[in-house]
Amino acid sequence: MKFPTIVAVVLLAGPALAGDCNKAATQFDMNECADKAYQATDKVLNEVYKKVVAAQEGDSAKLKAAQRAWIGFRDAQCSFETADSEGGSIQPMEYSICLTKLTKARTAELNAYLACQKDAAKC
Repeated sequence: MKFPTIVAVVLLAGPALAGDCNKAATQFDMNECADKAYQATDKVLNEVYKKVVAAQEGDSAKLKAAQRAWIGFRDAQCSFETADSEGGSIQPMEYSICLTKLTKARTAELNAYLACQKDAAKC
């Protein structure tokens, strides 16, 4: 991995490595903390997703297909973004940071959709 990429990853990791992650002493600890940040973000996404499914009033097949496709995109995109560090000890942290970033974006998209369902003027 190139040095500027490492610096960028560390700078972008700030939000994902907040709180106890700042005290992580080893790469293993940083990897674990970044994964926990992703897991928390994914939990929020799943809660919002369930609300959107419920708002579909039983016709959620297209939403489910879109979500499955998004998951495939997310995983492929994060594999692409972390290809330079594949096999290295930093790769799990980079991958988790990417997952967190894309999951937050998807959660925002779904929240915007919910807002539109409640008030079309917000769209």
